[in-house]
Amino acid sequence: MLIRSSVPSRPLGSEITAEPVYRQRRRLLAAAGFGAASAGMAGVFGSGAALAQRSDAGASLAPLEAKPGPFSTMERQTSFEDASTYNNFYEFGTDKSDPVRYADRLQTRPWTVAVEGEVAKPGNYDIERLLKLAPQEERVYRMRCVEGWSMVIPWIGYPLAELIRHVEPTGNAKYLQFVTLADPKQMPGVRAGVLDWPYREGLRMDEAMHPLTLLTFGMYGRILPNQNGAPIRIVVPWKYGFKSAKSIVSIRFMEEQPINSWGRMAPSEYGFYSNVNPEVDHPRWSQATERRIGEDGFFTRKRKTLMFNGYAEQVAQLYAGMDLRKFY
Repeated sequence: MLIRSSVPSRPLGSEITAEPVYRQRRRLLAAAGFGAASAGMAGVFGSGAALAQRSDAGASLAPLEAKPGPFSTMERQTSFEDASTYNNFYEFGTDKSDPVRYADRLQTRPWTVAVEGEVAKPGNYDIERLLKLAPQEERVYRMRCVEGWSMVIPWIGYPLAELIRHVEPTGNAKYLQFVTLADPKQMPGVRAGVLDWPYREGLRMDEAMHPLTLLTFGMYGRILPNQNGAPIRIVVPWKYGFKSAKSIVSIRFMEEQPINSWGRMAPSEYGFYSNVNPEVDHPRWSQATERRIGEDGFFTRKRKTLMFNGYAEQVAQLYAGMDLRKFY
């Protein structure tokens, strides 16, 4: 999916760093053992155990028959090296190379996600329990994503709706808020005042229930690398990247619309919905075009940005009758 994330009062690293420069400074990680055509997850217990027992972010899952998700794109996927070494994850620093440089200190086991608020089954869910909530056939979803640049990534996970149904929201639950880890001992970026930590994001209930919204544990046939949001994140492919919360420690079911971190920091620039919309410019740059990582060369012609990041057929009905310039 395509996702944009950004800084409120200064230009993004992606806006000021030429691709040839960042390519020279990236660390090389091992190439993916399996692409979207050969990566997958087995049934609940097989894949859940495989992921839960491995804490090294480069670990490969056993080769399995490909089971692409129902919304998977057949577009050429971004390389694992690109997707795992050029990231926005401000808890580890604002430079795109900071996450892969510093995220190795993140301890992803044990890990617990608190489910709170308007639900019948609140509680602390450890990562192994969450893995076992998966449907019997987990799938690889090769999705477009946007983070100030665009990529096509084979995410491994299952629809967030599976967890939502399990915890049984009450009739008062209209929104979900995701709260992420903010530990200055593990995350050097938290010591900086870029944002009011911890990082918070939110979705409307119907957005969270949409089958395109994934609870994600892996990518490219591997468990999720730390710099990509290990051990658990969401992926919302029709929205800009900062909406897809990483390293989640709490999911709160709420009656009122939650305040999201970038919306709190710069409300004129980052709205609650943050749908990919080429017709609504960011106050400091156009969003009509995008550059896809891997289509090399800083002077490579940009692509036209697609409405809802190309997922309009699937999600446009969620916003029927809404003024998307007002509800940006």
